[in-house]
Amino acid sequence: MKTIGRESRFCLYCLSARAIVRLRNMKAVLLFPGQGAQKVGMGHDLCEKYPEVLELFERADAVLGFPLSKIMFEGPEEELTRTCYCQPALYLHGLACLKVLRALSPIEPSAAAGLSLGEFTAHAAVGSFGFDEGLRIVQKRGALMEEACHATEGAMAAMIGGSDKAAAALAAECGVDVANYNCPGQIVLSGTKDGIDKAVAGAKQAGFKLAKKLNVAGAYHSRLMKTAQEQLIPELEKLEIHLADVPVYCNYEARAVTDADDVRRMLSAQVCGSVRWAASMKDLTDKGERLFLELGPGKTLAGMMSRICKEATVISMEDVPSILAAAETLRNMS
Repeated sequence: MKTIGRESRFCLYCLSARAIVRLRNMKAVLLFPGQGAQKVGMGHDLCEKYPEVLELFERADAVLGFPLSKIMFEGPEEELTRTCYCQPALYLHGLACLKVLRALSPIEPSAAAGLSLGEFTAHAAVGSFGFDEGLRIVQKRGALMEEACHATEGAMAAMIGGSDKAAAALAAECGVDVANYNCPGQIVLSGTKDGIDKAVAGAKQAGFKLAKKLNVAGAYHSRLMKTAQEQLIPELEKLEIHLADVPVYCNYEARAVTDADDVRRMLSAQVCGSVRWAASMKDLTDKGERLFLELGPGKTLAGMMSRICKEATVISMEDVPSILAAAETLRNMS
């Protein structure tokens, strides 16, 4: 891991004690992005500024037995994009962002959710399982899914401007699966290359405004991930899970999980099953949630929420400036 001079960094405790006015606890839903959000350099400035984050990254490297932090900081992009690296990278980065935010602003999670891989991060964020255990199983999940990609010829395509019903019908007609119900008018299909090509070709006739193949390594959240799902199940059985009081939403059934066995079932089911993100967010907003914190690269989840609930506020953060800005925004809201 690249060495960073500790004398140039600030202690989170000192920063919060000297520069941050303590706030009353703010309730918000924690959101964590999924694969595709990663980018080279993620987490580097957090490690430069905060020793506690650097220690977390060093711990991740030790747990995994390879320099994940170096891949995150330096790339190259094609290496970071590999499923076996980007999944643990997003897990680590999301938890690092949360660690900094919590030192600056006393956030009280009212619920947590994550897109695909992000569901694991959400569980770790509220304490369903430990950081080390979660990191190991996320890396294993990524490696298994990468193997499944290499063993199959899969593809994915975004369907824009159509209905959920039309997407399901088109998927069935083409022998592929609905991978993601992201938000109204944005659905992703996944399956064999031939099946996805057929779906793209027939999209307009099926009622979609636009269909576009995605630049991905394989057919995630489809039947082509079956071998990965089967091999992940025994790994999940070994995972010690203790549900906290904070509800964690599962992708597969768009609801809060109920017990440890339910967590295992839902985390395995989503490998091949549909990600029902829109339904998950709608359930949360129907329950009155209006403040959401997106912890990870980019603003994809904020963009989706704008199409799900106009009244919801999503604060996105991924680096030092955006986290400091988020803390200031939360301070002004208190």
